[in-house]
Amino acid sequence: MKLSHFNFELPNELLAEYPSENRDESKLMVVHRETGKIEHKMFKDLINYFDEDDVMVLNNTKVFPARLYGNKEKTGARIEVFLLRELNEEQRLWDVLVDPARKIRIGNKLYFGEDESLVAEVIDNTTSRGRTLRFLYDGSYTDFRRKLRELGETPLPKYIKREVEPEDEQRYQTIYAKHEGAVAAPTAGLHFSKHLLKRLEIKGVKFAEVTLHVGLGTFNPVEVEDLSKHKMDSEELIIDEKCTEIVNTAKKNKQRVCAIGTTAMRGLESAVSSNHTLNTFDGWTNKFVFPPYEFSIATAMVTNFHLPKSTLLMMVSAFMGHDLMKKAYKEAIMEGYKFYSYGDAMLII
Repeated sequence: MKLSHFNFELPNELLAEYPSENRDESKLMVVHRETGKIEHKMFKDLINYFDEDDVMVLNNTKVFPARLYGNKEKTGARIEVFLLRELNEEQRLWDVLVDPARKIRIGNKLYFGEDESLVAEVIDNTTSRGRTLRFLYDGSYTDFRRKLRELGETPLPKYIKREVEPEDEQRYQTIYAKHEGAVAAPTAGLHFSKHLLKRLEIKGVKFAEVTLHVGLGTFNPVEVEDLSKHKMDSEELIIDEKCTEIVNTAKKNKQRVCAIGTTAMRGLESAVSSNHTLNTFDGWTNKFVFPPYEFSIATAMVTNFHLPKSTLLMMVSAFMGHDLMKKAYKEAIMEGYKFYSYGDAMLII
């Protein structure tokens, strides 16, 4: 498969600027892999496709307010700083992206907050937009993290052109988010409401949790026609024994295992044993799934509608079959489904 196989025309108005009013009332396209049948439902109808002891695998990562705005010393130029990952807790070193990058050189200082109580010094250039910052702050580590949260804003994707609004803090986060570390939401999970989770629980559906801290690498455009040459950024992944036990029991009993989102799916496929069961995992994964690919763990998947040429679309194609994916996306565009982070969902069974 080549990069050009994943290109399609996406009308601008189908990029969701806002989420649906209620989490579980976005649209849901249900795609049956065996027959190619496509149904149009609401997300809360998801419950009708699962039985007692089926398993849903959730990514419980939590988005932190990763986007900060500071001012450059002397010139006062406004600089956007996007926190990617903490490199060293003691020295308060962070990997970041800066914009506009051409103005930011090693040795520059940036000041944050009205009172300039947080300062950062640029100590390294990592990529054209990437920098390593050392934060200077008088106070404990806990106070420093609190300060970052206070100054940061919800890291909505760049294609959303509006300003961040107070509701985004809660809506760009799954209701089961636990472990802070993601700079982008695992968006398939945004559709679950407390009510829907409760109904699934009452029906006897089991939940297993992985933690995959979503980085911006997930959304990096693929720039090589030969997909085997694309390198994914590494993201931190934790799969504990409780999760492996729930998933492997369901597999043994031929129950449905459904990955909620491409990040949950990537997590599962990063920790497969030689006999196709799930292993525990604590480390980093740069797994890139593209067709043709043999999936080992999940037999179903919930995912949003993805952008052309994205690695996420490639995984969906590998899971449901390329021709069926093209047919489903054509129908989604015709039916006015919303795309990307705040968009509608697809269940592939």
